[in-house]
Amino acid sequence: MASVLFWDIDGTLLTTERAGMLAWNDAVREVTGREFDLRTGIRTSGFTDYQIAVRTFEVLGLQPATGEIDRLVRRYEERLPASLPLRNGRVLDNVREILEALAGERPDVRSYLLTGNTPGGARAKLTHFGLVDLLSEGAFSVDTRPRADIARRALDLARRAGPVAEDQVVVIGDTPHDIECAAAIGARTLAVATGGYSLDELQRHRPWRLFASLPSPDEFIALIDTLAPAAAPAGQGA
Repeated sequence: MASVLFWDIDGTLLTTERAGMLAWNDAVREVTGREFDLRTGIRTSGFTDYQIAVRTFEVLGLQPATGEIDRLVRRYEERLPASLPLRNGRVLDNVREILEALAGERPDVRSYLLTGNTPGGARAKLTHFGLVDLLSEGAFSVDTRPRADIARRALDLARRAGPVAEDQVVVIGDTPHDIECAAAIGARTLAVATGGYSLDELQRHRPWRLFASLPSPDEFIALIDTLAPAAAPAGQGA
């Protein structure tokens, strides 16, 4: 049985310093012919890309024609790689070190993405920041359904890959939406205040563990290991 970790991207693994918003605003202008500033139009933290698309049309007072939401999301994906270098984004503290430690030393712990990014958006960000070789599989935003639907698909993916210790599933994220979608699949949440929500705001949603930022690799792995049942003493059967 493996422990399973589901990782959010924006505000948890990395920050683009709002480079994605540049791509979004350009895509909105192209698709709708209207000016739009995502920085002031919507609080996006925890929203899926498709939910942001729906809300964008609402804020603009437009009724999207058939296929327009998909078209907006596709154009955003296509514009994102060129926008990412325009801001000084970075991988957040301890992320790379934790993922490298898990990949190299812990076959009993499997990591997947559980993100509101579309597959193309996630790939662009992880490639730009050099994380795609450490973490690429997972569940993504592919339609307008809620984040809990993504969580259920992520858990199904993990189960197809091998036995999952159901009491050792953890969602790592930076918003109340991550905590809510973890609850939808019976998982714990390790919440970090490295995105758009403060420690106080996150604490109100009662995550399993809460940090200002991800702890060191040793501390992180020790915390995950507390979920595993203690081995039976020598000479005693189960």
